[in-house]
Amino acid sequence: MLENRDYTLIIDKSGSMSIKDQPGGKSRWNVMQESTLAIASKCEEFDPDGITLYLFSGRFKRYDNVTANKVTQIFQENEPSGRTDLAGVLTDAINSYFQRKTARQTKQNGETILVVTDGEPDDRKAVMKVIIEASRKMDRDEELAISFIQVGNDSDATRFLKVLDDELQSAGAKFDIVDTVTIDDMEDMTLREVLLNAIVD
Repeated sequence: MLENRDYTLIIDKSGSMSIKDQPGGKSRWNVMQESTLAIASKCEEFDPDGITLYLFSGRFKRYDNVTANKVTQIFQENEPSGRTDLAGVLTDAINSYFQRKTARQTKQNGETILVVTDGEPDDRKAVMKVIIEASRKMDRDEELAISFIQVGNDSDATRFLKVLDDELQSAGAKFDIVDTVTIDDMEDMTLREVLLNAIVD
């Protein structure tokens, strides 16, 4: 399944990502850079044309065909600040998938979208709606997978991610396409290990 699949990584760059609460006194943003490097390297093994990378706060930036050697430069160009407009960036990533699917440009095994966030989104309902609508456009369960991974220990974010994981089908989603890893699930794993697991899972 890993080969012939596209990978999109969406990273929260809202202001709280600069908080230094990670092992070794590092900020969430620093840990995210190291983890993104590991993911880009891993994905290159399966998908040599690189990953799609989004950084988002109140607005988002999209970078296409990101290979490991571009990651450091992208992080140097961006600083954490602003809000958490998750619905906007998720809409763009999902629309991009379906546009490519219509044009027959997607990989045979579909796409995995990994979202790393540390807080609750500005608009919870909008995020749920985007995912539910995406599931209704899908032909098969495994063609699109969205994994949410929490950095930091915001309890509201943990609760919201649990809702995405457990309640979207009862709210009308056609398939269960969301998988979440909260701070409680990570136990002794590093963010890098959790992200690599999400790809291999």
